Amino acid sequence: MSGPLRVGIDVGGTSVEAVALAADGSIAARSRVRTARGEEGVVASILDAVGGLGVDAATIGIGVPGRIDAGRVYDAVNLGVRELHLAAEIAGATGVPVAIDNDVRAAALGAASRWEMPNLAYLNLGTGVAAGVVIDGRVVDGSAGVAGEIGHLAIDPGGPVCACGQRGCIEAFAGGGAITERAGEPLERVSLRADAGDEVARRVVADLARGAAAAVRVLALAVDPERVLVGGGIARRGERLRDEIAGELARAADGSAFLASLRLAERIEIVSPDEAVGAVGAALVGDRLVA
Repeated sequence: MSGPLRVGIDVGGTSVEAVALAADGSIAARSRVRTARGEEGVVASILDAVGGLGVDAATIGIGVPGRIDAGRVYDAVNLGVRELHLAAEIAGATGVPVAIDNDVRAAALGAASRWEMPNLAYLNLGTGVAAGVVIDGRVVDGSAGVAGEIGHLAIDPGGPVCACGQRGCIEAFAGGGAITERAGEPLERVSLRADAGDEVARRVVADLARGAAAAVRVLALAVDPERVLVGGGIARRGERLRDEIAGELARAADGSAFLASLRLAERIEIVSPDEAVGAVGAALVGDRLVA
């Protein structure tokens, strides 16, 4: 490979993934490290991921959870970050121009590029739950930069307490962090117990589908996307996850000709984590630096 490359960083609650994009948009290099919590930990993890690429960076784009404003990250609960001037920290350490955006909005941008769709919603089921919306080829930010934070929409006032302080949020049912906290083990093990007939584990898996289906309905009714692409770590369940969500959508539409007419299950598509849409989208965020 020749010359500096565009680098994209996807910061998740569990891992930080980095890619370097060639001129044609293909992935020329890729690395992944575990996420360390707290302001210093997040910065160190990003620098480790960049170093793992072994390339010269022309620009660095970063997708990170939380509210983003002028290169700063606020209230990234799942990272243990209250306030961090992330762009300045990474630019100062690397000497490379840095742009940042919310991680799920960046992933939506990457998904729109990969699927070549001008209107879509990207639902991220990872440590937390959030969505990015692309309308007419543009990612929706919202007036306060929190468009798509549907994980904190309460769907059950008697449900479990969410990390945001509310009760019964979508994220409290469908977020990987909440699932691990409720079940005492990660979803992969919960799923195995559910398959073996464990009733508690079955309820956890059913609640995951319930929360994800609620998110799909909200997105479909709010912005009417061509597709709702479901990604994040939980998407490793693959078509099984799609079938579980579709089943919940069908139950909700039973008796409602209106919901049935929307054919929501047909709009769902699972995005494999191997697609790296978050990191690719972050690299596209970095394109703002040279536009």
